[in-house]
Amino acid sequence: MKIDLKDITFLILVRLDSIERLENTIVVVNDLAKHFDTNIYVLEAANYNNGILKQALNKKIKYYFEQDKDPVLHKTLYYNRMVKESNTPFFSIWDTDTVVDKNVIVEVVECLRNGKAEIAFPYDGVFMDTSDILREFYFKKRDVKVLYRHKNKMEHLYHQHIVGGAVFLNKQKFFEIGMDNEKHYGWGNDDFDRFYRAQNYGLKIYNTDNCLFHLSHPRGINSYFRSNVQQNISTDELHKIENSSKEDIIKDFKLINSE
Repeated sequence: MKIDLKDITFLILVRLDSIERLENTIVVVNDLAKHFDTNIYVLEAANYNNGILKQALNKKIKYYFEQDKDPVLHKTLYYNRMVKESNTPFFSIWDTDTVVDKNVIVEVVECLRNGKAEIAFPYDGVFMDTSDILREFYFKKRDVKVLYRHKNKMEHLYHQHIVGGAVFLNKQKFFEIGMDNEKHYGWGNDDFDRFYRAQNYGLKIYNTDNCLFHLSHPRGINSYFRSNVQQNISTDELHKIENSSKEDIIKDFKLINSE
């Protein structure tokens, strides 16, 4: 029997820049649909629609294609739109390459439901990269226990605690903190910006004591800062938010909505 998560919408934004990314997306999305009675919204943004992803996904999944000729994927813009289009009180921003035990997902959703958390992470900030070999092994077994057993053979994806990859939020509270900061254009500090907004606004934050797994893939233009200018803008914006008070965040939100 599937686990009831009908009050959650998983938001999955994807640009298929490699075969590995396509494979990761299919496995991750269909596994979520297999384990949960929930809402999954996949938005593919690309120059043209080859139809491959839509055909490969479970038919009950909401799939939408957006023609986007910009080589840089403006994630924050798309996620804000996807949140507004969702019809559930809670949602998750879920990366196409992210895997974690289904019971951990249930744990954080319960925290949202009972008010223990308003933003919740199904891991402790540690993001482990599977490697190509363990990724293929996981695909064959389709059992997350394989990844936990071989965790000591993996490397950290980043050498710092991470607040992206998989995050669950109370939708109304997300609106209160100003949603995602669209000044972050493409890959960058958007996840940390969201976290500092939530923390400085005073939202209740919850982390489990598990790690998160990243299914390895080639890293293209949307896995790095595209230029020094882009990096400087994103970094400056993050520093501003990191040092903002609740009043600053509310003021910033009002300015954004008046533009």
